[in-house]
Amino acid sequence: MRALVIDDSRAMRRIVSSILTGFGYEVRDAGHGGEALEVLNEGWVPDLATIDWNMPVMDGLQFVSAVRANPAWRSMTMMMVTSESEHTQIVRALAAGAHEYVIKPFTADAIRDKLALLGLLPQEVVL
Repeated sequence: MRALVIDDSRAMRRIVSSILTGFGYEVRDAGHGGEALEVLNEGWVPDLATIDWNMPVMDGLQFVSAVRANPAWRSMTMMMVTSESEHTQIVRALAAGAHEYVIKPFTADAIRDKLALLGLLPQEVVL
């Protein structure tokens, strides 16, 4: 399975990428939503995108909306991984088309549990 990790923090991209690689994902990353759209436009469409909210150039909510507007990308599962913890922000992201929401700081177990809930945890990963 493929995952696209989108976050303007290089350290956070490494952390999330490492977790997903450990679960068996092939991972690419992007520093903002615009860069992530370039990856998608190259034809590399992941099963999962993890998306930070606050990024330069194109924020996470704008990215989610852009993906939902393109029928070719509708099968991609999107999970916000962000420090935005207000209930209204969570509702906005889910209403825009995100499937799940993880609040920073998080644990690998929290990511694993969300992936299991979404049916995106490879069978060989022990719960």
